[in-house]
Amino acid sequence: MTLPKFPTTVIGSWPRSKEVQRAMRDKRAGRMSEEQFQAVADQAVLQCLKWQEEAGIDIVSDGEQRRDNYISFVAEHLENVRMLSVSELLDYVEDKSSFEEILGTLDVPAFSMSNPAAEGKISRKKPLVLNDYLFLKKHTDKAVKVALPGPYLLTRSMWVEGLSKEAYPTKEDLAVDIIKVLREELEDLIAAGAEFVQFDEPVLTEVVFTKKNANRTFMCGALTAKADAEEEIAFALGLMNQVTEGMLGRGSRIGVHVCRGNWSTQDEILLRGPYYPLIPYFKNVNVDQLALEYATPRAGELDAIREFGGKEIGFGIVNPRTETVEAAEQIVARVQEIRKYLPDEKIFLNPDCGFGTFAQRPMNSDQIAFEKLKVMAEAARKLREMV
Repeated sequence: MTLPKFPTTVIGSWPRSKEVQRAMRDKRAGRMSEEQFQAVADQAVLQCLKWQEEAGIDIVSDGEQRRDNYISFVAEHLENVRMLSVSELLDYVEDKSSFEEILGTLDVPAFSMSNPAAEGKISRKKPLVLNDYLFLKKHTDKAVKVALPGPYLLTRSMWVEGLSKEAYPTKEDLAVDIIKVLREELEDLIAAGAEFVQFDEPVLTEVVFTKKNANRTFMCGALTAKADAEEEIAFALGLMNQVTEGMLGRGSRIGVHVCRGNWSTQDEILLRGPYYPLIPYFKNVNVDQLALEYATPRAGELDAIREFGGKEIGFGIVNPRTETVEAAEQIVARVQEIRKYLPDEKIFLNPDCGFGTFAQRPMNSDQIAFEKLKVMAEAARKLREMV
């Protein structure tokens, strides 16, 4: 599929309606069948698609309307995976009082978020996102992006010592089967013609910006990290490259999304720091595109991009956590800055993160999300006229 210059896209998630949230609760409680839930979700996906198409977005997503959040949804698609609320993870955290304090400091609603944990040997029970892609593709001529949790995120989140150790003595052992699951999914998506597959790896910044406390922050609260950040980044790089080995150049664009957390609108409690410590990962990861947060000053200097190995950049250009809608001229000026480091054909425009990472706690409203996408598309048109 031919894309215009400065293609516009999304990171993935969109705010869920009250109907979808109610359907999620009813399905969990056994008051609604899977078929009934999917019918509600189908309508929500079509509404989400309509917002994006009317805004002028070039590469659309299904808004992750069938997911409770960007990672926990895998539990019902995999064998031997159990869903735990963040509060239930306390049972497996050694220093419970410190963890509870962190949840409070970081503005994390412990009872509204969940985490998948391996309690036996994992394998695909059913595709993770293939069916979501196929449904959306039936209803649009646009290119479609599908988002998957990355291998490092899944490994860190799903290895919970008290539950996982019998099947997987270490998280490295679990990673072997996670890579297998993701490669199977990627093969299916490529065969189906998925235009863009994005792997989400938000915890990479957690590793480098929280140092040895990386196993005590929200995004992977219960789980261990190697004490040395460089060693952990090398581990994450190896996992991603095993997933993408032999997959590039087969028709699907493959990317990695990295941010600094998207669970709160309180900017001061989110992670901050430039991308320089991640250069070894970004330079050597075998993907087509890096989708990066850059609409917030917390992302640091732009010139780090020159060290990322010449990959495409999904340039975070609007902030999903603010109610202020950016001006098209402001976006154009920001893109002019990145053009100093990359050729135009390698610059894509997207929000920093999704608009609805957690179903129960969206970062914004439908209307503001729509206005932000609309101004992003307007800026892309202005840029195309300039070159």
